[in-house]
Amino acid sequence: MKHHLRQLVNAALETLQQEQIITDAPSDPLIERARDSRFGDFACNVALTLAKAARRKPRELAELIVARLPESAKVARAEIAGPGFINFFITAEAQRAVVGEVLAAGEAYGRSTIGAGKRVQVEFVSANPTGPLHVGHGRGAAYGATVADLLAAAGFAVHREYYVNDAGRQMDILGTSIWLRYLELCGEQFPFPSNGYKGDYVFDISADLHRLYGDRFHRSQAELLADLPADEPAGGNKEEHIDALIARAKGLLGMADYRVVFDLGLDTILSDIRQDLESFGVVYEEWYSERSLVESGKVDQAIQRLQAAGHLYEKEGALWFRSTDFGDEKDRVVVRDNGVKTYFASDIAYHMEKLERGFERVIDVWGADHHGYVPRVKAALQALGDDPSKLDVLLVQFAILYRGGERAQMSTRSGEFVTLRELRQEVGNDAARFFYVMRKCEQHLDFDLDLAKSQSSDNPVYYIQYAHARIHSVMRQLAEKQLSYERGAGLKQLALLSESHEQALITTLSRYPEVVEDAALSHEPHQLAHYLRELANDFHTYYNAHQFLVDASGLRDARLALIEAVRQVIANGLGLLGVTAPETM
Repeated sequence: MKHHLRQLVNAALETLQQEQIITDAPSDPLIERARDSRFGDFACNVALTLAKAARRKPRELAELIVARLPESAKVARAEIAGPGFINFFITAEAQRAVVGEVLAAGEAYGRSTIGAGKRVQVEFVSANPTGPLHVGHGRGAAYGATVADLLAAAGFAVHREYYVNDAGRQMDILGTSIWLRYLELCGEQFPFPSNGYKGDYVFDISADLHRLYGDRFHRSQAELLADLPADEPAGGNKEEHIDALIARAKGLLGMADYRVVFDLGLDTILSDIRQDLESFGVVYEEWYSERSLVESGKVDQAIQRLQAAGHLYEKEGALWFRSTDFGDEKDRVVVRDNGVKTYFASDIAYHMEKLERGFERVIDVWGADHHGYVPRVKAALQALGDDPSKLDVLLVQFAILYRGGERAQMSTRSGEFVTLRELRQEVGNDAARFFYVMRKCEQHLDFDLDLAKSQSSDNPVYYIQYAHARIHSVMRQLAEKQLSYERGAGLKQLALLSESHEQALITTLSRYPEVVEDAALSHEPHQLAHYLRELANDFHTYYNAHQFLVDASGLRDARLALIEAVRQVIANGLGLLGVTAPETM
């Protein structure tokens, strides 16, 4: 309906331009639903926005616009209110028509072409493959997947991508941790580094390494510990200690054998992550390897482009990017004094390569702790001559899990964390996917396990799914009572739906395409989650107040057509959230 009203207003504005009453007009005048139905169903403020340029009072301009609105069978009347708002009253027949529109479109209802022809990349999760996904990663997974699906529903060509950090220090720490646990299996005894990865999964991978290769990678404790800098518990520096252990592992094993250990850890954990996400309903078009980015020469190319443009300088043996020239709080190192390129250098190259692939928009879903990283990445894109406005970074607060009133710890390094898999096993995919997107991404989320598992109206996902199942139950009762339902007849009898609960349902149904579009463009899945809760509430209220399987066939058919449309919209909306729509509960 918003699109239809916008077309009417545009036609009126075009007439005013032809009459030279106005010289310019917006191509997309704002149409909003009225807050109070007494003053119409929709409102437009275009007269207020154009009045100054037209040198007319807003109400006077509004009168001219209304007088030139084309006739429409969907609009009962248009009135001017306040300083110059145009209020539209929709005919009852046009309002009821949404039931037929839903049933005719089916699964396609709510989808649009607003993003047609536009390619968007959404990169999300991208957790370092140094351990299993925990419940903190789960929110980024659910949020990113839903944003991508909403954009696809709005017509965008969406490319979902996971950036695999398979080259860098954290992966070296993991590989070294696996080798050290392997040495323990070979009978060596030594203090495990305080900065190593300590989770049970590291033991499991090292056991696989020993089973597959026997003593091939065995080195003695003396070779391992000779002249190593002290670890933190012994009064040393834990960072220097772990870096020395990494260098020792590479030296004693040689790069070929070290790569075998490294790759076993990478492949095992990455396979686990992929399986976890697929089981969570999260699937990617591409898993992009950081190692491939480095080996392709893209990192060197990005550094060369920055250097050629005069945006790099040397200081204390390191190569620095002058990011302060582009609004960052301080300059950033891209190549360390030892010649090793930084993570930031890889990120510059990765984002450069994203835009080279021809995406009109690039969306990164990052944890909120990366907020300081945003200005430097945008600065680098600008320095490269790319358009930084093409990059949107959506920051997601990690969810905090509460079990039995106690907060669970989630540290990959210490091994004390609750995995996403454990969460899914406890509350199910549906509750996890829904709860993760109930709030704005930048808001903290306390994940209440007790509520997620409860079968009550307080549990929003259960409440919504129950509405869907209830409608299926009504249809089963129809068959049990040997009553008939003719959808076509019901659509012809929609005028019989005069109850206030029915009018409320019809209005809520008509809002669904707007909600999907707004949620997609604003990257706010919680809008859809809240809408579905509202629709379910309207249905449950209707269910409790009225009988559907009445004797009068006309009224019965009309009511069943209405709730069938409700069922379809609930199923469509839950599908976009990655939640199932059960027929029985």
